[in-house]
Amino acid sequence: MPSMKPRRTPRPLDENGLRDLGLAYVGRFATTRHKLRQYLERKIRERGWAGDRRPDVGAIADRFAEQGYIDDSAFALAKAQALSARGYGKRRVLQTLKVAGVANEDGEAACDHAEGEAVAAALRFAERRRIGPFGTGPALDRKQREKALAAMMRAGHRLEIARAIVSLDPGSPVDADSLGGIGN
Repeated sequence: MPSMKPRRTPRPLDENGLRDLGLAYVGRFATTRHKLRQYLERKIRERGWAGDRRPDVGAIADRFAEQGYIDDSAFALAKAQALSARGYGKRRVLQTLKVAGVANEDGEAACDHAEGEAVAAALRFAERRRIGPFGTGPALDRKQREKALAAMMRAGHRLEIARAIVSLDPGSPVDADSLGGIGN
């Protein structure tokens, strides 16, 4: 029977260790200043701190941004492109960016992208969920339409576009241009 060794307690962090953890994190993950600060604060809570004064994790995140390791604007745009490609709407994109700590000015390009992709993203979501013209069975009854509409709203799509897509019969042709003019 193998012996169970007690788990080794990691050494408390110092300035160099904290910086190295931050570098490893930004090397592995696309991130924002806010998310890096949260990560470093969590590591300090888990491992403890060996220094005399409390570390300034905000300064570390700012220094990484100055050096180009972190770019909140690029992160926001990439996240908006990925979410739109998966069928999520502008509201869901903005919600995700807020959670990631992206400032409004850093998220402008992402917001513009999500707005421009609103109809295409809604159609991708409807196709993935087999809603409206992408349905496989008979037209949805009222309760099923309400469920489909609620799913599209949770995905961050505007009510007008979601209603228009849900109201289309399965197999009917889709005119993305006419959907794009809804609610503008």
